[in-house]
Amino acid sequence: MQGKFFMSQEEKEKLFHTQLVKYGVRYEKAARVANILACGKSEELLTEEEKKLVTEACQQWLTGHKRHKQMVSLFQDIKS
Repeated sequence: MQGKFFMSQEEKEKLFHTQLVKYGVRYEKAARVANILACGKSEELLTEEEKKLVTEACQQWLTGHKRHKQMVSLFQDIKS
């Protein structure tokens, strides 16, 4: 059974920020994007600048995440 749990906006912001930085988004940019994502506004309420910033950061995150997964896979193959 899955339990529901509450995360404050501050906790969400920290989580988003940590993950963005972990996979290659600059610290300052990650902080701004984490704040935008954590506030939970619908996409229609975001400014064009906010949408662009979030899109860029998420693309950087995805690239870094894919790179990380490839490296992990490569290291596992080497170990085998």
